[in-house]
Amino acid sequence: MDFAEIKNILESHDHYTILTHKSPDGDTLGSGFALCDVLRGMGKKANVVNSEAFPPRYGFLFENYAPMNFEEQYVIAVDIADTQLLGSGLSAYAEPGRIDLCIDHHVSNKQFATQTYVDANASAVALILYDLFRFMEIALTKTAAVCLYTGIATDTGCFKYENTTPAAHLAAAGLMAHGIDFSGINRKMFDVKSKGRVLLEQSAVANMEFFFDDRCSMLIITRQMMDESGMEPAEFDGLASIPLQIEGVEIGITVRQRHERIFKVSARTTERFDASEFCRSFGGGGHKRAAGCEISGTLEEVKDQLTAQLRVLFGYTK
Repeated sequence: MDFAEIKNILESHDHYTILTHKSPDGDTLGSGFALCDVLRGMGKKANVVNSEAFPPRYGFLFENYAPMNFEEQYVIAVDIADTQLLGSGLSAYAEPGRIDLCIDHHVSNKQFATQTYVDANASAVALILYDLFRFMEIALTKTAAVCLYTGIATDTGCFKYENTTPAAHLAAAGLMAHGIDFSGINRKMFDVKSKGRVLLEQSAVANMEFFFDDRCSMLIITRQMMDESGMEPAEFDGLASIPLQIEGVEIGITVRQRHERIFKVSARTTERFDASEFCRSFGGGGHKRAAGCEISGTLEEVKDQLTAQLRVLFGYTK
């Protein structure tokens, strides 16, 4: 697909449902609400939906948003590489033919939609939409600019991750020109932590495990730890970056318990390893430096599966 085809799609229908992924982050929500704002500005009806309640942490993205009543005509998924990421609340959309268009930047996209636009070189889906709206000559509102900036900033780690491109910086500059409170967004997304988050980090880091001559570190977050912290689910964003912050670590793994026998695994790597390839061996995917998957079993079984694959990756024969 190209932007001309997407432009035609956005102009050809009247009622749009925009899907965002479970455990929503700044890119899926920022992209979803920016697209919704633009569509409504075009005189269309549009809603953003998620399997869960929108996290209060991102409340500034949807403070003026109110759902509309209409009969759904067209469904767009943003920042969703696989229907498994829809979550149980949106499982009906996983049926073949239910999603009309997917706009994504994950190389691991499963091509589940009727039409798919994937730019694996884009820092964020929000950056794709920024370029799309410029192509369409859309005059962005301040609300849309806030949403797009948040999507780009969060997916680039405040412009410090390897996926940060010149295009990302140029887009950020263009969005800042709309008078958005970019410093407030960055403080909220990257600096402010609840007391529970700090205490959870303290406990998790104190029990961090190291493997393969300290080239791999593993952070374990159990349900008990999360329950005791009293944290909102969205507050767990950013924990996956901690293991790779340690000098000498080349692969950082965060294992977070979702249910009794289901664990979410997040991998972060240096340039020597491909995180997406590693997670793909467990049915997941993502980007070269940041990817994820889900593994079933007890915590020890999950750790055993991960270390067995890491052993091969690092070239250890014993």
